[in-house]
Amino acid sequence: MARISFTPNLQRHLDVATHAVSGRTVAAALAEVFAANPRLRSYLLDDQGRVRQHVAIFVDAEPIGDRRQLSDQVGASSEIYVVQALSGG
Repeated sequence: MARISFTPNLQRHLDVATHAVSGRTVAAALAEVFAANPRLRSYLLDDQGRVRQHVAIFVDAEPIGDRRQLSDQVGASSEIYVVQALSGG
């Protein structure tokens, strides 16, 4: 199973431990995590289901290319990492 992990910044606000997921796309993997933690969805996705501007998602150390449909493929041994970027000066 693939593993999805979250930046410590998100872990400060929500209980988002690393999860094993069976989804074969980023959308399916996130849906599994959102089922267990519905509040996380609004931190990561906007009201149209797109990745928020200050969130980055990586699959096997590569940034996802599809921030709208989240159709990037996830392999059985993939590592997915979700980062909430910090902004400000």
